[in-house]
Amino acid sequence: VQLQASGGGLVQPGGSLRLSCAASGLFFSTYNMGWFRQAPGKEREFVSVIDKRGIFTTYTDSVKGRFTISRDNAKNTVFLQMNSLQPGDTAVYYCAADLRTYSRRPTDYDYWGQGTEVTVSS
Repeated sequence: VQLQASGGGLVQPGGSLRLSCAASGLFFSTYNMGWFRQAPGKEREFVSVIDKRGIFTTYTDSVKGRFTISRDNAKNTVFLQMNSLQPGDTAVYYCAADLRTYSRRPTDYDYWGQGTEVTVSS
């Protein structure tokens, strides 16, 4: 199983980025997919999750109204559109796959990508 995250980079406050996570080696449409992030010196935290069919989504409060999670099961890919980025969003962003639960807990996830770095700075 491989989850390949991409799309990170350096962006100014107020800017946008779109993260992608391409999955291989698993039956993608049977997994709920999550995004997490880890800032320097902090624990990994939940950002968003989307159910296997792409119908239900959940966000952490700090990104509601700014981030949108989506997926394309035909392309085995999950996305995170990030708008109105703030310095507090600076972190390494990870995608993860969860077969059994629709969860905010990192420990519930079965597979993890390698992370893509997002830096929000002027």
